[in-house]
Amino acid sequence: MLKRIVLSVAVLSSIVFLANAQDKSRHRDGVDRTHIYSIDSVTRGGIKLVFASNDAVFDPKEKEQMVETFYKVYPEECRLYNPDSRKDVTIFIDTAYKGVAETGGGLMRVNPEWMRHNPEDIDVVTHEAMHVVQAYPRYGPIWVTEGIADYVRATVGVNNKAANWMLPAYNSTQNYTNSYRITARFFLWLEQKVQHCIVKKLDNAMRSNTYTDAFWHMVTGKTVDELWDAYGKNPTL
Repeated sequence: MLKRIVLSVAVLSSIVFLANAQDKSRHRDGVDRTHIYSIDSVTRGGIKLVFASNDAVFDPKEKEQMVETFYKVYPEECRLYNPDSRKDVTIFIDTAYKGVAETGGGLMRVNPEWMRHNPEDIDVVTHEAMHVVQAYPRYGPIWVTEGIADYVRATVGVNNKAANWMLPAYNSTQNYTNSYRITARFFLWLEQKVQHCIVKKLDNAMRSNTYTDAFWHMVTGKTVDELWDAYGKNPTL
């Protein structure tokens, strides 16, 4: 989920301070760990990932899986969709966050309780990393933004099967505006049945802030409602 995140000044300051301290020294006396329990960083291929946590019992193996997943998927997402994506990203395991995950700018917040109960769901990182790549000037339409992120999770993700995460079968109660996996499956159908690389074109239109409802007719010759109607009549992938 992509959101404009406003962290408390104390939390954000702690992340920045500790990240800077980490670059200078792995152990530094006087570091205020009231809000951040642990933090470290790694750089691979010119991409720096800071991993911060205020959860004292977050599983180190889960952390390792999340870091490895990030470095598998984020460079690929950048290559496919936005080579100019930022080269510094933070994953923040935040006990104060009660959703699954959200992203703003280069900061991903993840609920540790969700990961504890769903340890195979590491492609949460894939979805949220795509939001970093998207870097759209505006969030809406939400169904497009979140639909693309789940489409990318479905096509680039590394552990969806083990997590029992899949795109839902079509049914007549759905609509493309439902967002997330429902929209993602529609986008996959469009890629297979209508026009290859349509998602890349859609992503580019969103990032350049040129997307309007007219996009669909300009690219396919049909409105999005006409495309959805065609999808409903033959939704097989």
